[in-house]
Amino acid sequence: MDGFIAQARPAVLYALKEDIGAGDVTSLATIRPDMEAEGRFLAKAPGIIAGLEIVELAYRVLEVELSAGGGASSKEEMAPVQFSAFVEEGEWVETGTVVAKAFGRALSLLTAERVALNFLQRMSGIATLTKRYVDAAKGSAAVILDTRKTAPGLRLFDKRAVALGGGENHRFGLFDMALIKDNHITAAGGITPAVHRIRACYNGLPIEVEVADLTQLKEALDLDLDRILLDNMTTEQIGAAVRIAGGRTPLEASGGVNLDNVAAIAATGVDSISVGALTHSAPALDISFDLLQ
Repeated sequence: MDGFIAQARPAVLYALKEDIGAGDVTSLATIRPDMEAEGRFLAKAPGIIAGLEIVELAYRVLEVELSAGGGASSKEEMAPVQFSAFVEEGEWVETGTVVAKAFGRALSLLTAERVALNFLQRMSGIATLTKRYVDAAKGSAAVILDTRKTAPGLRLFDKRAVALGGGENHRFGLFDMALIKDNHITAAGGITPAVHRIRACYNGLPIEVEVADLTQLKEALDLDLDRILLDNMTTEQIGAAVRIAGGRTPLEASGGVNLDNVAAIAATGVDSISVGALTHSAPALDISFDLLQ
């Protein structure tokens, strides 16, 4: 099983249990247990499609680990939902594109509908917004990065969507990279002692330091770091930081980045730009699921 799908499965199972509870009472009352149907996923706005593999997983989890409802025909007596994607993950589509179809037990199709759409719409929205930032920074060498400002419990999905939109993932959590921020600097008594403590405890772990001004930047440049984060600096300050660094250490711009200023920030020559809005403010892409007559 694909590593991403294996990791995603518990979250999808939880989402289904959360939504279904004691049963999908509306579907159970209105749909025959032995009814089969076909439905389509339709893009109602242009954007990047992300999360089709989670839609397919939702059907599989529902039918393997949960029941779509009782009745004369059990799930074992009917063929599982057949899911067919017509576009690739990370592909741009226009309004009106049928991105996928599903055929199988009608109870399964409608019981999993909202969970499937929630993942698909959210991930596609994040991927679409990410592409807009990536496109805005084109012509520069700057890479668009995500942050840890993700929905609790959904980081795996949010970061997958950023990658499908053309961005790159920053650290996944607090464990895979040391990012020394202002509060760590205060607690440790400065940038240099903070870095020394990290190296003493976690030798070989990548280290990034957040700096608020050019004085802190100069101190950080002497510490042989993996990356330096320029926190909430103006475009002019970022440009000055790039000149001072002279390529010695990769620089990341962060704070206050939006679609109106990302091109100017990228043009300074900074190596990467982290954007919290990719995951905390991306609007869901409008996608519908409709049973076919």
